[in-house]
Amino acid sequence: MISTDYVKLMARYNAWQNQSLYGAATTLSDAQRREDKGAFWKSIHGTLSHLLWADQLWMTRFGFDTHPRAPSNVEALTIYTDFAELQADRFKHDAFISNWAAHLTPADLEGDLVWTSRIAKGEFKRPRWVAITHIFNHQTHHRGQVHALLTSFGAKPDATDIAFMPDA
Repeated sequence: MISTDYVKLMARYNAWQNQSLYGAATTLSDAQRREDKGAFWKSIHGTLSHLLWADQLWMTRFGFDTHPRAPSNVEALTIYTDFAELQADRFKHDAFISNWAAHLTPADLEGDLVWTSRIAKGEFKRPRWVAITHIFNHQTHHRGQVHALLTSFGAKPDATDIAFMPDA
């Protein structure tokens, strides 16, 4: 099982990496951020939109009123027409995640989480700590894709290794 310290660390890592990726993304044109580069969510903008949508959805599953602005993954790709708005909502949600992590207790990691997924078309039940681990793993997976897309345009995000994360 994970600990509350792990969740706090990963929330800090999440915010640090998002600051880095969004900073690098702002050096590109909107056309570059939206260019279909063959990634799963097509583009930098699409992948970042998907990540915010998924993070909001998971926090909703944990009982918070963080409902994504888009009702589905597909619509999440077009809900943010303005990159600055996407960035502002991302940073606001990162602050929410960090606050959530700061107030977690060991009891919050126990028990099961039950949710219905429209994408996977079914009801799922997993230990809460596994679902929390998934949130951070999902973020890291897609941020790696964004990092690769950014570097293909010559943008230079920070290192991604958690061992090099500045102490906050």
